[in-house]
Amino acid sequence: MIRLGEKIKSLRKQKNISQEVFANYLGVSFQAVSKWENGNTMPDVTMIPAIASFFGVSTDELFDFNLLEIEKEVDAICYESWKYRDDDPAKAERILRDGLQRFPGNDIILNNLLYTLDYQTRADEVISLCKTLIESTKDDSVKYDACRILASCYKENGQNDLIKPTLELIPEIYFSKLELMASLLDGEDSYEAAQKQKNLSAEDLIDMLIVAGKRLKEIGEIEKANSQFRIALKVMDAFKEDFIETKWFKATIYDYTSTSEQRAEIDKLLNN
Repeated sequence: MIRLGEKIKSLRKQKNISQEVFANYLGVSFQAVSKWENGNTMPDVTMIPAIASFFGVSTDELFDFNLLEIEKEVDAICYESWKYRDDDPAKAERILRDGLQRFPGNDIILNNLLYTLDYQTRADEVISLCKTLIESTKDDSVKYDACRILASCYKENGQNDLIKPTLELIPEIYFSKLELMASLLDGEDSYEAAQKQKNLSAEDLIDMLIVAGKRLKEIGEIEKANSQFRIALKVMDAFKEDFIETKWFKATIYDYTSTSEQRAEIDKLLNN
């Protein structure tokens, strides 16, 4: 983003006035205006509305603050990081850290940063960042994702008494935005939402079948438990004929699960 001093200088020249005229309007010296424009000092915050009014622009325009452009740049940073998240999390983290230098405190970048941090070796950092996002973000999707990650971090570090209170912060929902987009939109928007929801639903179904099976096995319902595990394997195998939409995914559900620890875990549960 352009510096404030450069913006003031550009607007002043567009208006074809001298530093002295501008300074007189604000009740400051022309030397003060010169220092602003050279980037040596900044105007007092109380003067910002008067400066914007003089040039006939909003304060957002004065700071060259374009939310749409910022969102695009943030999305690009997060997408670049996502490409390395699984294979090189350290590189993914560096990309996001560099992004935070440009956009300090950006909730979306911070949310993505959580996916690059190890819950065990960096638990304190994960917990601190999650709590910060939960308390400060105005984006519900970021807030509730931080709640989920915080609860997962507690689980991995044996802080089981903190899991339920954290999950209670997440409201119960019976449909997702992706489901509604797939059902109510048309064309590419509907297709993209459907593809993303399809994979999320498959992953969730596999996870829930394993959870249900483990509980059934704990209480001695072995055949019922095994039925859940077999269904989970069938769901994985059902995606063998699927294809990769490389715009959004790195692998199909089948590719992802065929050699995963999850499949190995199911095989072990069925054989014990």
